[in-house]
Amino acid sequence: MALPVSRYEDLMSEVVENVAKLVLASAKTAPKARGIDRLVYALITGGEKEKLADQMEAMAEERPIFPRDAKNVRDSDAVVVIGLADAEPLGLDCGACGFQTCDEFSKAKKTQGRFFQGPQCMMHLINLGIAIGSAAKTAGVLNVDNRVMFTIGAAAIRAGLVKAEVAFGIPLSTTGKSIYFDRQT
Repeated sequence: MALPVSRYEDLMSEVVENVAKLVLASAKTAPKARGIDRLVYALITGGEKEKLADQMEAMAEERPIFPRDAKNVRDSDAVVVIGLADAEPLGLDCGACGFQTCDEFSKAKKTQGRFFQGPQCMMHLINLGIAIGSAAKTAGVLNVDNRVMFTIGAAAIRAGLVKAEVAFGIPLSTTGKSIYFDRQT
């Protein structure tokens, strides 16, 4: 029995979606301070990916890099978004957030900045960074091109694709040359 003929593009799209799931698993299982996970995770493909790129283009006046990054999103097979939501302080009183104690931090009113809400517990932000690094590493080990972009996270929040206060995106692609480098602003 002969195997069906598959187009390279169809195969790679499926491969990248499977890699994206492994990337999400890598982010989810990354170490978290005190074992407390306040991160949110999303895999964005198809029409939702177009909605994300449209939102990024709509944000062009805020930063001129948004349209460039929107093109990368459109040209990607999938996008992973990792964000931080509803993260109360961990009770360590470390002071990295700018407050003397976690109790003082808890009383502070969160405000909306241009792209993200703050203040945030630094320990949760470190968790976010470790998860993002773990995710990008997994994509790289599996030979899928990727790049961490704050623009994707900001647009995903604004478009309502993720419920987070801070988020970053990792677009994923398999082409002959990485589409995420040698970009023009």
